[in-house]
Amino acid sequence: MNLAELMDLYDFSGRTVVITGGAGVLGGEMACALVGCNASVAILDRDPEMAGQLLKRIDTGAGKPVFVQGDVLDLDNLTANCDRIVQEFGRVDALINAAGGNQPGGTTGPDLSFFDLPPDALRSVFDLNLVGTVLPSQVFGRAMANQSEGTILNISSMSAFRPITRVVAYSAAKAAVTNFTQWLAVHMAQECSPAIRVNALAPGFFMTEQNRFLLTDEVTGELTARGRRIIDHTPMGRFGTPEDLLGAVLWLLSPASAFVTGSVITVDGGFAAYAGV
Repeated sequence: MNLAELMDLYDFSGRTVVITGGAGVLGGEMACALVGCNASVAILDRDPEMAGQLLKRIDTGAGKPVFVQGDVLDLDNLTANCDRIVQEFGRVDALINAAGGNQPGGTTGPDLSFFDLPPDALRSVFDLNLVGTVLPSQVFGRAMANQSEGTILNISSMSAFRPITRVVAYSAAKAAVTNFTQWLAVHMAQECSPAIRVNALAPGFFMTEQNRFLLTDEVTGELTARGRRIIDHTPMGRFGTPEDLLGAVLWLLSPASAFVTGSVITVDGGFAAYAGV
């Protein structure tokens, strides 16, 4: 395979990618990269203001970004949006389930013990991360099954491999996302088409808005003791940036990974490989 053929693998011309949580920090960076690689990208998000800001900074080139207001926990809304996207672009080639996150109510701390975590907060975290991955996979996965090909990319977490203290709901939900990724990969390949692949990324520690309150002091901006421990256990000595995910995203969505399904790829600066000594 020559250089031109290799580069063609990452040309997404004529391909449509749906990104849930597409206006968020990680999803937005993925949208920028994919549009830059000539994809048509449907940015599915609840927040039109954030999506508007993202659209202003996307360099479209040959790609085409569109905002679709949606809720990953609303099956009817997802179905209507899938119909709209298929009508506009003709098909759905890939789905990135980037919607997710944590909340303080599902996190233990000095003022909230495990024994007092409110059920509503736990359900909210479980629903957003797990159900909010399953429902879009049902809706957009059906479109892929109808065309006998496609790619689904879920976003798991380092805490799915080794549960991280305090974030009990988030760790459990992301572990479920990893398990669901493997289950769905087998199901789609055996029951629908071997040309439908399902994989996941497991980011390490990224400085997103969801976890900023755990990693930095709100007043000083300095690392908390927890943030410092994370850096000390990350061989590369830094937090991840959204751009750090892009190589793995493009690879898993492209024909370059045609024989990869059911895999969970860590992007963590070596965190999972380090035993602390």
